[in-house]
Amino acid sequence: MIKVLVAGFMGSMGQKTVSMVKKNDDFELVGAYNPGIDTVHLQEMGMGDQVKLFASLDEIKTDADVWIDFTVPSAAFENAKFAIEHGIHPVIGTSGMTDEQVEQLKQLADDKQVGGILAPNFGISAVLLMKFAKGAAKYMPGVEIIEMHHDDKLDAPSGTALATAKMINEARGEQQAPATEETLKGVRGGDYHGIKIHSVRLPGYVAHEQVLFGSQGEALTIRQDSFDRGSFMSGVELAIPAAAKATKLIVGLENIM
Repeated sequence: MIKVLVAGFMGSMGQKTVSMVKKNDDFELVGAYNPGIDTVHLQEMGMGDQVKLFASLDEIKTDADVWIDFTVPSAAFENAKFAIEHGIHPVIGTSGMTDEQVEQLKQLADDKQVGGILAPNFGISAVLLMKFAKGAAKYMPGVEIIEMHHDDKLDAPSGTALATAKMINEARGEQQAPATEETLKGVRGGDYHGIKIHSVRLPGYVAHEQVLFGSQGEALTIRQDSFDRGSFMSGVELAIPAAAKATKLIVGLENIM
């Protein structure tokens, strides 16, 4: 039985995670953390008396094995540091951390021998898209990325789009995007080592990505769509047991698939 604490449990992804953990016979929900909670009672949330509720990091005392984090970019880094320092293996689904922050967490995990998983996306289709895109980039290096998310998403580009660009760059090597004179600033999107990334934020969307490859006389489009946040739970279920025995920070769900 793997004991789990869910950070950001009041959010939409946090609620999906709580439900998944409660339904899985191999997991036990022992803690829930959401900053500022003061009037919500666990019984009203339907969690049960055995689950401890915390409103700040200073309050947290738990025997959890795994810390699942679906909070916000400004909080996820400190949360992950807290978890590792207290011997709890993090599963981080919050995107928006800087490369420097990720490197700090890797070093801390190595020092403490408390590993975990940081994944820009827990959707199986999204992970497969990244793997397929990396393979295609060897043969069709001309590429752009369009990512589309709900209008409440705070970071842009999405962690998935940035991770896709990094994997493509590893496969094809450094290149320059085609020269363009912009008559409207920013219309060509962001630039990651010559890979243009375009971010869309609209109501009605959940999480979607297209990778467009172009070559002489042909084109290839790889697309994935997540229509419901519940679709991410299959990846979280994979990540929990892998994180619980990890001794280093694993970046990317594809590394345990």
